[in-house]
Amino acid sequence: MSQSFPFFVRAELPGTHPLTTYLLHLITIKRSNLCVSADVSTSSALLKLAEEVGDSICVLKTHADIVDDFSEKTIKRLVEVSRRKRFLLFEDRKFGDIGSTVQSQYTRGPLRICSWAHLTNAHIFPGPAIITALASAAASTLASLNRCVSTEIYAGTPRVSSDGEEGEDREGACEDCLGDNNGDGKRPEVHSGRKGSVVTATTTISQTVETATLSRSVSAGEGEDGDREEALEALGEPPLARGLLLLAEMSSEGNLMTGEYTRKCVQAAREHADFVAGFISQRSLNEMKGDNFLSFTPGVSLPPEGETEEEKGKKGDGLGQQYRTPKMVVGREGCDIIIVGRGILGATDRAKEAERYRREAWRTYQDRIKTGRRR
Repeated sequence: MSQSFPFFVRAELPGTHPLTTYLLHLITIKRSNLCVSADVSTSSALLKLAEEVGDSICVLKTHADIVDDFSEKTIKRLVEVSRRKRFLLFEDRKFGDIGSTVQSQYTRGPLRICSWAHLTNAHIFPGPAIITALASAAASTLASLNRCVSTEIYAGTPRVSSDGEEGEDREGACEDCLGDNNGDGKRPEVHSGRKGSVVTATTTISQTVETATLSRSVSAGEGEDGDREEALEALGEPPLARGLLLLAEMSSEGNLMTGEYTRKCVQAAREHADFVAGFISQRSLNEMKGDNFLSFTPGVSLPPEGETEEEKGKKGDGLGQQYRTPKMVVGREGCDIIIVGRGILGATDRAKEAERYRREAWRTYQDRIKTGRRR
């Protein structure tokens, strides 16, 4: 079973999703299998959190639809932080509708999720066609991102926005990239949002970026200190790819994602492994030879000083959420990446608390691998 292999070994297994390959290498270099859930309601709070915890995480999970002032400026700045701090972006959209609707939700509107989020997630209850619909929309968007650039020529003084900052460039893509890429041939009207002193020119050029392969040599192996910055430089930017996580299990009390539903999710993932990178689950679902899906696990919390893990494991938030520790989910259940929200968001020093979670999750993963090697 792949869970007994170190992350950097799993990264090179045949048939592995390109984003999974990249993320497993990134996890190894940063020694972080921590994903922080950015459950905040303003762009400034989102960006502040990303800056505070970015060095300690491998993935930032967002809820763009609860950010009151989410905009193209938010997207641009969030992408910049993710590149500088080296983590992937996961928009927790939980798609669950017919194909044509989820395609529009994924590529259009003010969120334009596919244009910036490396990962998103979906329910399988509409049927497996939701996977192919999202995959098709992603392919169209990536094709546009791969061939288009947008150049803005300033003819005069740039406009000053209402918050006192100079107006910013659009999100590094032409109108095709910003609009509807679900295959219906239509594009929404795009406004530059600038005064008359700005002239916009869009140029389409040919690119040679390979979107489906990731062939990078990363020297940072398991248990070796090495030069982190050098290893990150060797790893480079994430591949131009998108991945889907299927909601196979939940951490809330009384949820209905059990038994046959979970098995259907795993079956669908195996049939669409070129787009499905893993699951939101409470345990590893890699049960067959060749399975190498990532397991992202929410409902993880560390006890405060003086409280035992057993006591913490029995607690919830009064709204159905049930909490477990990294030792339970990573060690006992074989999960890969822990998702932590309030345990870090509510801390006085969020950077310090993120480090505490990172260390504990990584230590538990290392113990799991050592145990597996002894068997």
